[in-house]
Amino acid sequence: MEKITSFTIDHLSLLPGVYVSRIDHVQGHPVTTFDLRFTRPNKEPVMNTAEMHAIEHLAATFLRNHPDYGDKTIYFGPMGCRTGFYLLLSGEYTSSQVLPLLRETFQFVAGFSGDIPGASPRDCGNYLDLNLPMANYLAKKYLADVLESPSEDQLVYP
Repeated sequence: MEKITSFTIDHLSLLPGVYVSRIDHVQGHPVTTFDLRFTRPNKEPVMNTAEMHAIEHLAATFLRNHPDYGDKTIYFGPMGCRTGFYLLLSGEYTSSQVLPLLRETFQFVAGFSGDIPGASPRDCGNYLDLNLPMANYLAKKYLADVLESPSEDQLVYP
């Protein structure tokens, strides 16, 4: 079998950033997959599942309720390697084009307090595994390290 696209990226030189992972066409309509890389693969500790789970609940809820991107949001969820998240949007976008949306999203996550949406046994299959303080911290760090003023090598795969 051929390697999938995400396994052809040089993870040894990949920085935290916002990358277009791929653009697929579904029945002639583009879908852009973004690699939202929070940690440097194989060089920094990965994120724990509890904070990733909290970020997933908050960011997915925010994105699906966004006035401009709610109906364009197909998926937001964690990478199996726990170094970041995938965001799939209906349409063809560049990393630079989605920076304002990502800033809004992670400002929301960074400042969120209270009950995490969907954090109940009825709504979630693992509702006890959530860490809001660490989710807030990681969102603030991603904003500062990547989203506020990314360099070109944080927007285009190496």
